[in-house]
Amino acid sequence: MAEHALSAVPTHSRWNAELAPRLTIDAGDTVHFECQDSSGAQVGPTTTVREFEAIDRGLIHALTGPVAIAGAMPGDVLQVDVLEVQHKGWGWSSVIPGLGFLKERFAESFFFNWELEESVTRSLAPAVVPLRPFCGIMGVAPAEHGEFRTRPPGVFGGNMDVRELATGATLYLPVQQVGALFSCGDAHAAQGDGEVCINGIECPVDVSLRFTLHKQQVLAGPVVESAGGEVVGPSWLVVESATDALTAAKKATDRMVDLLIATWGFEPVHAYLLCSVAMKLQMSQVVNEPMITVAAAIQKSVLPVRTLYGGV
Repeated sequence: MAEHALSAVPTHSRWNAELAPRLTIDAGDTVHFECQDSSGAQVGPTTTVREFEAIDRGLIHALTGPVAIAGAMPGDVLQVDVLEVQHKGWGWSSVIPGLGFLKERFAESFFFNWELEESVTRSLAPAVVPLRPFCGIMGVAPAEHGEFRTRPPGVFGGNMDVRELATGATLYLPVQQVGALFSCGDAHAAQGDGEVCINGIECPVDVSLRFTLHKQQVLAGPVVESAGGEVVGPSWLVVESATDALTAAKKATDRMVDLLIATWGFEPVHAYLLCSVAMKLQMSQVVNEPMITVAAAIQKSVLPVRTLYGGV
């Protein structure tokens, strides 16, 4: 089980199964990724709003990868263990005209620089914001052939902006292409559910990920095992994206019922009842138009200890 390092350059800002892998690894290996901020290093700690307005939007997301996992095939599940995500002391947030959840109210450009301490930022006084860095984008190449913008998430993962994907979390993704072709980036030092202004605290990071391959396992979309956070404990999360929030929420709930049946042996109606009394529905992001991402979460303390592939 080897360890590898992958520099941020060159990045890519499109999903495309034809992209040659920058690295090929074996299942069980760990990769230490260097990730630029989501602007593709066009923004720095002293950037002004006028400078931000002039950046090349075509470079947004600036992903590191792709990484091919030897032996990965469609129909397999890729397990991604988030070993560590470390920010580099600075970040930024913005308001972009025409984007964001309240775009009618906040219609003028705005840019804000954050100074980051190890675990908090005090830049927006008097608030003290806790930091839990994570990659807003972690995904494999989509099943469709061609070149696609990275903004909409999907079955393959991608721009989910699920803030529970911090250090200690595990992400499960259904493999769509030979080799899986995993990429990551768009890191946030902190983010609220919804990411309502269009950004979290965008920042460059170093992230260490370990990859495990589960052969020929059924998985309809992303699942997250979180390590817990400032509000809730470690949880199971089923992630769904759709153009309508209610559709995404219904699909996430449906898949949570399936997960409870398959992994813990619940009768379907009992799984449905458990969702009604113990599940949290949360909007992970509402700004990656046209897609909205909803996570259905149940705290691990509610259920017996299980691993998703392998039983107890």
